[in-house]
Amino acid sequence: MKKIFLSATAITLLLTACTDPKTENSTDNKTAAATAGLAKPKAPVAEGIKRILFVGNSHTEFYVSMPDILAALCKENNQNLQIDKLVEMGASIEEILKAQKSTAEKDFALNDKDGNYYDYIILQEKTPVALQELDKYKASSKTLMAMAAKNSPDAAVYVYELMSPLPFKEDPKEFDKYQKDLTNNAVAVAKTLPNAGILPLGTAVAAAYAGKEGYVYDKEGKDQLRFGTNTLHMLNDAGFLGTVLLYETIFGSEPKIPAQLPLATGTGDQDPIKLQEVNTTISNPVALQKIAAAFK
Repeated sequence: MKKIFLSATAITLLLTACTDPKTENSTDNKTAAATAGLAKPKAPVAEGIKRILFVGNSHTEFYVSMPDILAALCKENNQNLQIDKLVEMGASIEEILKAQKSTAEKDFALNDKDGNYYDYIILQEKTPVALQELDKYKASSKTLMAMAAKNSPDAAVYVYELMSPLPFKEDPKEFDKYQKDLTNNAVAVAKTLPNAGILPLGTAVAAAYAGKEGYVYDKEGKDQLRFGTNTLHMLNDAGFLGTVLLYETIFGSEPKIPAQLPLATGTGDQDPIKLQEVNTTISNPVALQKIAAAFK
């Protein structure tokens, strides 16, 4: 996948604009959904294959692909899950629906005999929108769910909680501040949608940075979770953590981890995703699995 980064100007504007982010009342990250009274979404009873739709950008699929890892986990654990995606690099939900209008309309016109074509929908917004444009965040999510209601009225919806855009090492307190803002806004959006909760991916990644379960993110001066010149994207460790968390969130159980998973081979434009050994490519899979289990 071609690596496209935000410009330095864009990231500077984002961080400048976020000195006073628009958020709902602040809550502790780990208990944000519970504090807000959000119940876990209930997936419809499927007759036959289950389906999940990812809607997002490079925080869903870039160096590493959450849909690809999820497919591998499902195969290993005999979960019959069809995975579809509407993914557009650097785009907001509104921009994704414009860029992939025909695909979205086609997907939401398909039918299943149980009345719900999609059983799960993952909504991932663009970071600047998620931080600074809460009304737009809510409106775009509602627009997408209105489209999805045509063929998936009872789908379990998970609002993808984004990761703090700041490097953890430079200023952990400022990192945490942005993470709380993203968490609170994800909860605020979920509260406006039917049968919706949050996927606490950002909170789980923050826990990994904080050293939970003995995880060490810094190896020889290199961040094992994220990388980027201007925009920090998930590397293999974060992609593994986030996808294991997603699996546990939707299926309610810890997955058996296969010996190999589709993982990034590097961070260059020509570096492909390919099957690699989990125990040698992920720095500490056991610790990351324990972190995921704490937030499912």
